[in-house]
Amino acid sequence: MSEALRPMPRPRLYEQVVDRLRSYVGEAGLAAGDRLPAERDLAQRLGVSRASVRQAIVVLEVQGLVEVRHGGGTYLRRDSLDAEPVERLVERRRRLPDVLEAREALETKLAELAAERRTAEDLAALRAALDHMSEEIGAGGDGVEGDRRFHAAVTAAAHSGLLAEFMRSIAEQIAESRTESLRQPGRPARSLAQHRAILEAIESGHPKAAATAMRRHVRTVAKVRLLAWEPDPPAGPACRPTGPKEQ
Repeated sequence: MSEALRPMPRPRLYEQVVDRLRSYVGEAGLAAGDRLPAERDLAQRLGVSRASVRQAIVVLEVQGLVEVRHGGGTYLRRDSLDAEPVERLVERRRRLPDVLEAREALETKLAELAAERRTAEDLAALRAALDHMSEEIGAGGDGVEGDRRFHAAVTAAAHSGLLAEFMRSIAEQIAESRTESLRQPGRPARSLAQHRAILEAIESGHPKAAATAMRRHVRTVAKVRLLAWEPDPPAGPACRPTGPKEQ
């Protein structure tokens, strides 16, 4: 059968609920910190099941757009609900494990080499990156740019042209994993603390300690709600993905 005439996918009902919630937030003038109507109320007003509302909330929660407080309702974390299309989210979920696996292999070695080869200029760049990240977080941001600068500085400090080329080849995917990690509640401050541990090991010239600190950090990066999310949950009450456990 021709691919052009294959059955067309039907939009999931919870995707339509996400669209309605996005419009509602804009029309009602809601902003970060405001509470959405209760799940039961949303289901009645939209004429859908509570399960569909739960699934829509999960999609928004996975993307860091809302915070669900157990027994306390659902609150906006941003001034709008500009959610990523579900199919794009599904694709990112599919490739994320491979990206994280590559990051652990490459960045652990880069940190080890950086501890052996870093120069005074490299250390200054690493410190400047952490200062920038700290300022971003202090201003209420996620520290994305500071995070990018820090990992770039570790790569530069390793002085390995080939490994740097490998990192450039997956830069876009790394950026996705960075954003995904830093949108987790409490993650920016935790990542900053782990970066400081990596810097301390590099600065002290301890390759094994630097590699261990980087491995621990990348494994923390891998703990994201997206990987626990089921885009097509089984029939029954929608399951909210368990928050990533920090170690």
